[in-house]
Amino acid sequence: MTSVWKTKVLPGLNKIFDKDGKKAAAAEFLKSFNKEEIDKEIEDKKTELEPKVVETIEASPPEIKGLIKDKKTSKIKKNSVAVTKFLDDLAKIDFPGAKLVSDAVAKSGTTPLSPAIVFILDKVAPFVPAPKEEPKAEPEDAAPAEETTTREVAVEEKKEEAEPSAAPAEAAAPVEAAAPAAEVVEEKKEEEKPAEAAAPAAEEPEKK
Repeated sequence: MTSVWKTKVLPGLNKIFDKDGKKAAAAEFLKSFNKEEIDKEIEDKKTELEPKVVETIEASPPEIKGLIKDKKTSKIKKNSVAVTKFLDDLAKIDFPGAKLVSDAVAKSGTTPLSPAIVFILDKVAPFVPAPKEEPKAEPEDAAPAEETTTREVAVEEKKEEAEPSAAPAEAAAPVEAAAPAAEVVEEKKEEEKPAEAAAPAAEEPEKK
């Protein structure tokens, strides 16, 4: 029974569901699709391919960029037109395997050849440029904070300048205060001298 199923029944069912032979052609292609050979060729030409692939990716629609990150068969089927064009673009820059898959897709469509398309997208993914980091905006209160610090420094410098000048003023005050005291003492001495001189003068007439 098994041999009959394979030789007669299964081919008959395939013809019913695959009238145009697209699925059969896709299956044959996937069997002959040499991934190891393509992988090696990509590694050998990596430096040469990089700028071309980056340019192709940047020119591709957002759907393709999303597919490179999330390679689901349902998404490939949904975006078959964009996928077909992307494979053509890769074939134009001689990306290994892209021409083979592109020709096969033209005959069988994207859905039966999803495994081969996913493989190509996997090999394209490492060439995707990293997103550019936007420069971080400086906080708005940074400038006022610097101004405040500058003002505080200026105030401290003024205080330091004022303190030495205050010291000499305080030192000069006792000297000025001492000067009047010395004058009072001298005045008292001068008053005592005439008094002493008058006393002997008054005693002399009494003796006569």
